[in-house]
Amino acid sequence: MSLDPSFAVEEAKSAGAEYVDVRLVKITDEMIIVRNGKLRTVQSIESYGIGVRVLLNGSWGFASTSRVDEENVRRISREAVKIARASSLVKKKGVRLAPVDPVEDSYSTPIKEDPFSVPLEEKISLLMECDKVMRSKGEEIRVTEASMRAHKEEKIFASSEGSLINQEIVWCGAGISTTAVGYGEVQRRSLPASFRGDFATAGYEYVRSLNLLDLAPKCAEEAISLLTARSCPSGSMDIIIGGSQLALQIHESCGHPTELDRVMGSEASYAGTSFLTTEKLGKFKYGSKFVNLVADATVEKGLGTFGYDDEGVPAQKVYLVKEGIFTGYLTDRQYAAELGLERSTGAARASGWNRIPIVRMTNINLEPGDWDFEELISDTRDGLFIETNRSWSIDDRRLNFQFGTEIAYRIVDGEMKELIKNATYTGITYEFWRSCDAICNEKYWKMWGTPNCGKGEPPQTMFVGHGCSPARFRNVRVGVGRL
Repeated sequence: MSLDPSFAVEEAKSAGAEYVDVRLVKITDEMIIVRNGKLRTVQSIESYGIGVRVLLNGSWGFASTSRVDEENVRRISREAVKIARASSLVKKKGVRLAPVDPVEDSYSTPIKEDPFSVPLEEKISLLMECDKVMRSKGEEIRVTEASMRAHKEEKIFASSEGSLINQEIVWCGAGISTTAVGYGEVQRRSLPASFRGDFATAGYEYVRSLNLLDLAPKCAEEAISLLTARSCPSGSMDIIIGGSQLALQIHESCGHPTELDRVMGSEASYAGTSFLTTEKLGKFKYGSKFVNLVADATVEKGLGTFGYDDEGVPAQKVYLVKEGIFTGYLTDRQYAAELGLERSTGAARASGWNRIPIVRMTNINLEPGDWDFEELISDTRDGLFIETNRSWSIDDRRLNFQFGTEIAYRIVDGEMKELIKNATYTGITYEFWRSCDAICNEKYWKMWGTPNCGKGEPPQTMFVGHGCSPARFRNVRVGVGRL
């Protein structure tokens, strides 16, 4: 990346821009998929380009190109200004930006082993062996899959306010899954999580730490056991939600509704709005006193961890919910200013050089409580322990939801008993979080990574993280209700 992005800043300023930021980005992404004993996918993608965003007369303009030479960078810099000038003719209100301190800095993900330097043969061999072990567990096993992904983003950010920031973000991860068929049932089991596994900002050492080969027998055996398991009961009972499922619950019912652009209506046509409207800030009881939710872009190994967001705002930790009270939003500079906040919370992120930054989750984490897991089970008289997402649905205001999980266990008189299949639970977001009365301690707290969060028009797929421990929720509706 030899071109100095400050060149584009000066070009746009000379064309009349009042504010300019430039992102020069190179993305390398590798995906490997083994299915049913065969290598199905080996994919390596490289994307390189530059995007120029300008503000003029209170309106945005943006242009980008994959041809990073002086002629094309000059062209898109002036094109972005023309777009902003044209947009200003029909604007309803002018854009203002919350202040940020200019900085010259660099940031790199701490890694021990570069995932792109590990021989391809070694990666494929691991996945093939996992697949083989799963297929060996019985004739009921019909579909097996093992996959791995690595991602690197190198970017330079420059702005007319004087910032110049170099970053290199690396993340990787892997997962396995199997589908069993028999007794009139189809059951799927995924480890360590659904959606092709678990991911973190780390090197290949993270893939090694997942111990996929050790998980393979369990994955297949549980899929087979689910075929003859008892179906989920229907009614209201206590549920204890395991980490990978609770991570998705946090994502859908905590992360998305706290995105301030949704609250202001800019995502209504695609991703929806939010029930967390501005008059609720600092007043609304979102959850019980045990619920503390933070947006933390600084936490180790978080998939939403970085040094600076795509507006040059430093990574930070911000409370969204404090002791059950809704206290903060995910913001960029524009919406922070619109709400009258002093600063952005550093949540402006773009999926690549050809997309503008929008408000995105970083790492949305539920802080740990003080319960031991075994203590929590023994304290539960009648309930379910549920884990690993199978399906989900939530309305466009992020209020009414239904989740299904791959696996569950019945809890009776403080003991985990029989295996349960096809578990589902439903609720209303704030009622559900108000029913949380216990969270396991930091010994059970883990970061989970989700590399497939979609938002924006045109669509942007972003990678985010969620840290949590298993937690208990009282009197939750489970199973299929009767009319």
